[in-house]
Amino acid sequence: MAAISLSRIEETTPALVSLYKTAGVSLTKHGMDGLRAAVYLVVDYSGSMKPYYRDGSVQALADRVLGLSAHLDDDGTVPVVFFSTDVDAVTDIALADHRGRIERIVAGLGHMGRTSYHLAMDAVIDHYLDSGSTAPALVVFQTDGGPVNKLAAEKYLCKAARLPLFWQFVGFGDPNSKQFDYLRGLDDLEVPAKRVIDNAGFFHAGENPGEVTDADLYDRLVGEFPNWLAAARAQGIVSEARSAPT
Repeated sequence: MAAISLSRIEETTPALVSLYKTAGVSLTKHGMDGLRAAVYLVVDYSGSMKPYYRDGSVQALADRVLGLSAHLDDDGTVPVVFFSTDVDAVTDIALADHRGRIERIVAGLGHMGRTSYHLAMDAVIDHYLDSGSTAPALVVFQTDGGPVNKLAAEKYLCKAARLPLFWQFVGFGDPNSKQFDYLRGLDDLEVPAKRVIDNAGFFHAGENPGEVTDADLYDRLVGEFPNWLAAARAQGIVSEARSAPT
């Protein structure tokens, strides 16, 4: 059973009904039907991201993540971190107020800087710890390039492996760009030499993220989560009771 019912989505957020239904299919396919988990969205606010804000790609990703979150978490909101050289904003997107939400947030932000993954990761970790939750969390981390401090990002990811957080990186841009070589490496960091379990995944949404079908996007967002969850349970990182399907 989903955390938020279809009837509630139809009544309060009809624009997300199709996304909600498609997300449900992917979750069932991957054995996640009935799972409870927090969902975070991290979005790149560096200068090179301007076209993706302008053409609605970031808003579309936010809507899709919200449709997924409605199955996993009953609070109807997704915490969102905007980052560039620093953390630009820590806010949220709610089912009842999702239309144009990204544009409204960005209107209040300053200069679009560079790309500091580790600061965004730190913000997510702080938010999760402050929430007091011990449930698993899926962090959708969108970016269009590698970080300015590669060592710091790797260090944060490895330390975060002991927390109930799975980092699903999503690349916007040319799939052949060497900008993404770092993320491929991050995805493949050794276990247990560098991190206690594999706590990250990576896939490209391409230069035109809107062309990725909803079904494909959801499959990619949740595809590695079940294996991580099993490993996290085995290591005692995630409590079986708190994350079991209901």
